[in-house]
Amino acid sequence: MDLLGPLHDFLLVFLGSGLIVGGLGVVLLTNPIYSAFSLGLVLVCISLFYILSNSHFVAAAQLLIYVGAVNVLIIFAVMFMNGSDYSKDFHFHLWTVGDGVTSLVCTSIFFSLITTILICFIYHITFCNI
Repeated sequence: MDLLGPLHDFLLVFLGSGLIVGGLGVVLLTNPIYSAFSLGLVLVCISLFYILSNSHFVAAAQLLIYVGAVNVLIIFAVMFMNGSDYSKDFHFHLWTVGDGVTSLVCTSIFFSLITTILICFIYHITFCNI
């Protein structure tokens, strides 16, 4: 898409935050139905990233194949197996070991990316010839 620079940057930040929130929802939510809906949010944000990079066919394939088929199949399978019973056993665990490890890994990746961005900004390193 040919968008203005600030609008393009805003959409990138908005979709990136949607990816982060959706990914954390997939991992941290105890109800598998809510986790599947968070996966749908992640897949829609990825297809919108493809639209921003002018890959419209890949975006349409992403929506049709992954969101339209795979995620609906996951939701159907979870609901067929009575997915709400899974979260009843885990109400007494507020914070599990997997949540802690996932938070530690995501936080370390986040800080390493921020450090890389700041180093590239300080030393005027660009990755494209615009």
